[in-house]
Amino acid sequence: MLTLTLGTFAIALNHLLLISALALATFVGWRVARRGGENPESVLFALFLLGLLAARIGFVVAYWSHYRDDPWQIVDLRDGGFLAWPGILALLVGALLWARRRPSLRRPLAFSVTGGLLFWLVATMSLTIYEQGTRLPEIDLRNADGETVNLVDYQGGPLVINLWATWCPPCRREMPVLEEAQKQRPDLTFLFVNQAESMQSVSTYLATQGLSLTNVLFDGSGRLGQAVGSMALPTTLFYSADGRLLGSHLGELSEASLARALENFDTPGTTTAVHPATRKLPCPASTTC
Repeated sequence: MLTLTLGTFAIALNHLLLISALALATFVGWRVARRGGENPESVLFALFLLGLLAARIGFVVAYWSHYRDDPWQIVDLRDGGFLAWPGILALLVGALLWARRRPSLRRPLAFSVTGGLLFWLVATMSLTIYEQGTRLPEIDLRNADGETVNLVDYQGGPLVINLWATWCPPCRREMPVLEEAQKQRPDLTFLFVNQAESMQSVSTYLATQGLSLTNVLFDGSGRLGQAVGSMALPTTLFYSADGRLLGSHLGELSEASLARALENFDTPGTTTAVHPATRKLPCPASTTC
């Protein structure tokens, strides 16, 4: 499971773990403060925001080449672009400064920050191990010619699978980014798996938007989203050549966040993929494989 879905509300598990870590830290700080000391609740929230800000700044600096031409993207947090280590460092430095200025905070703040960070680190590592043990689902889909293809037929090279729909605003915004990545990375195979829409409506949308996508597939019942544990759109999945899930991204991708995700493939043995034209699979209509 990659997301927690309650009705129309969905949240990525990594985001849920972050919120849970803050809640746990707040609870631990409150319990310790009852035995002597100052309740660190407001300080913890400030440190949480400080950590997020530092994590965002660290990400923007690391991927500045993708933000340079459009600086307004820096404040668009919807791409999920954060680096953990600058955020943790800023949080620890901030906690030390606060504890130095307010001695009554030292013990509750130390316990709460330690507890929250340990929980987040262990839970994040566990989630990563779980994701990497997930395999590419064997699910039948349809291509633009109406022919049945199985998802595992595309295995043999690195895969980027995007679950999307034309009615989804974040899907529409990220589509040009994915289209450009498909052109720039011929070593990867991009699959655009539409969720529960008709071929005609999808073809009309792609034509009116001037999008040229290879490997547009159709999942009429949304079985792929159910199989990978993410009913939220857009969801992008990154699989190794042997079908192992390397990572996932819930929500809109920017050039920077996609570049970071594609670093999963920048290792020996994963940079050479089998191009769709060599797999003898039916090509989508009006495209060139």
